[in-house]
Amino acid sequence: MYLYDQVDRNLVAERVAQYRDQVQRFLAGELSEDEFRPLRLQNGLYLQKYAPMLRVAIPYGLLSTAQLRMLAGIARRYDRGYAHFSTRQNIQYNWPRLEDTPDILADLASVEMHAIQTSGNCVRNITSDEFAGVAPDEIVDPRPLCEILRQWSTFHPEFSFLPRKFKIAVNGSVEDRSATAFHDIGLYLRRAQGGELGLRVLVGGGMGRTPIVGTVICEFLPWRHMMTYVESILRVYNRHGRRDNMYKARIKILVKALGAETFARQVQEEWALAKDGPGTLTEEELRRVSAYFTAPQYEENPGDEGELASRIAESRAFSRWAGRAVRAHRVPGYRSVVLSLKKTGVAPGDATAEQMERVADWSERFGFGEIRVSHEQNLILPDVRAGQLHALWNEARQAGLATPNLGLLTDIIACPGGDFCSLANAKSIPIAEAIQRRFDDLDYLHDIGELNLNISGCMNSCGHHHAGHIGILGVDKDGEEWYQVSIGGADGSDAGHGRSAIGKVIGPSFKAEDMPDVVSRLVEIYLEKRESDERFVDTVERLGVAPFKAGVYGTRVRARPGVSEGAVNDA
Repeated sequence: MYLYDQVDRNLVAERVAQYRDQVQRFLAGELSEDEFRPLRLQNGLYLQKYAPMLRVAIPYGLLSTAQLRMLAGIARRYDRGYAHFSTRQNIQYNWPRLEDTPDILADLASVEMHAIQTSGNCVRNITSDEFAGVAPDEIVDPRPLCEILRQWSTFHPEFSFLPRKFKIAVNGSVEDRSATAFHDIGLYLRRAQGGELGLRVLVGGGMGRTPIVGTVICEFLPWRHMMTYVESILRVYNRHGRRDNMYKARIKILVKALGAETFARQVQEEWALAKDGPGTLTEEELRRVSAYFTAPQYEENPGDEGELASRIAESRAFSRWAGRAVRAHRVPGYRSVVLSLKKTGVAPGDATAEQMERVADWSERFGFGEIRVSHEQNLILPDVRAGQLHALWNEARQAGLATPNLGLLTDIIACPGGDFCSLANAKSIPIAEAIQRRFDDLDYLHDIGELNLNISGCMNSCGHHHAGHIGILGVDKDGEEWYQVSIGGADGSDAGHGRSAIGKVIGPSFKAEDMPDVVSRLVEIYLEKRESDERFVDTVERLGVAPFKAGVYGTRVRARPGVSEGAVNDA
C-alpha cells in the first residue's frame, strides 16, 4: 500500500502545527467565528447539531493495520467509542471536543493520515474501487493514478477556493465500483484495441438538489494527459462557475447551462495550451508513485479450495455468508471478504473501537495487514486464503461483522441524518433500523434478491438516495419529518449492467412510522410482477413507476394530504 515520502510527512506536520495555533487563537478570542470557519473547514472540522464533527480522509479507501488501530484509539480517547464510515471513503467522528482536535490531527499524522481538504470548496478525497489491485476484472490498478491526483490536488493554489466542493473518482475495472457517473469528474480507465491505456472522462455528475448523471466529454484520453486535462476542466469551472448562489455553484450546473458540447469545446481550447507541457505524466513519474505501493507476497499454491468447498457443504449459515460476503480474487487460492457494518440495530456505517481493532488483528492474521473501505460503508479484507474463511467467519460473527446481507435490502446506505447533522431535515438512522427490523429474515431477503436501499436526511444526498434501487429522502413539512420515496436508481456498479440512473419519485411523502409499510408494499409489488430472476431495479425499468405508485397509494399508507407529486419533487 502507499507509504508517505518525506514531502508528505513535512506537509502534514506543518499543517498540524498551523491548525493547533489557529485553534488556540480562536479559543483565546483572537479569531472570530467567521475568521475561524474557513480554517477549521480546511482541516475537516464541522460544527454539527450537538458537537463538532471531524472528517478524516482515507484516500481511495486504503488503510493499514496501524492506521485502523489509530482510528480506533481516537474513537476511544476523544469520542464515544465509535466512528462512522461514509460513502466517500472517509471516517467521521461525531463527538470530539474542539480543543482536542489538534491532538487528534497529530495522532493521525503519526500514522500517515490527515483531514486535509475533507471539507471546503476544493478538490476533496480522491475515491476509487475498494477492490483495486485484487479484482479479477481489473483492467489496471487505479491507485497510483489516484495518488498522483491526491498529491497534485493537495493545497493546489489555483484550486483551493473553487466555486463549490469538487469530487473526483477513478475506476480501473470492467465493473464500475466507483460510481464515476455521480462525480464532478469521473475517470474510467480503459485500453484501446492496441493495448494503449487511457481514460474515459465524465464531467458534471452529482446528486444533491439537482441530481445529474455525468456526461462523457472525452471517450479516450491517453493516460499521460490525465493531469493537464483535469486541470483544464477545473480552470473552465473556476472561471465560469457561479459564486453568487451556492445551490447553483457545482460544475454540473455549469455543464447543464453551457451544454455538454460547449463545455467540452472550452475544455479542449484550454487543454490546447497545456497539452504536452510540464504537467504531462511520464513513465518515470508513474513508476515513482507506483513504487510506494508495496505488493503482498502471495503464495503460489495456497491450496485449501477443497476445505472451503466442504465447509460450504456442511454449514448453511457459512454457505450463506460466503455467497454474499466473499468475493473472487485475481490470485488463485485467495478471496476478498466484505465485513458488514449493517447489523440490525446498529447505525449503518458505524464501527466501534473494539470492532476496528479486531478487523486490524484479522487483517494481519488472515491477510497482509491491509483493509479497504467501501462506498457502501463496509470494511474489506482484500487478501484472505480460502482455507481461512471459515475461521474468519466464526470470529466475525462474534464481533457482529458477519451479517450475510451484502447487496440485499438491509445492506442500507445511510447518512447520519438529523441525529447529528445540522443540515438534515429528518432522521435517517431510525428509518434504516425500522426497515432492517421489518426485513430481519434472511430467507425472505434472499428470496427478494439484490435490492439497494439508500437513505438521505436532506437534499445534500450524503446517503446517495438518488442512486438507490429504492431511495428515501427526509423532507421538512411544516416542522415535521416526512419521507419522499424514489425507485429505479442505479450507481453503475451492477455487474453485467453498468447502468447509472436517477430514481423517480413515486408520489407524495410519508410519515416516519409508515416507512416500513411503504417498503414492504414496494417489495410485494415487485415479487408479484417480476419475471424469472429479474431484479427489483430491472422490474422498475421495464414497468415504470406507475404500478408501484398505484400499489403503494392504494393501501392505507398515510401520504401527506394536499401535497402534489410536483411539490414533492421540489422539496
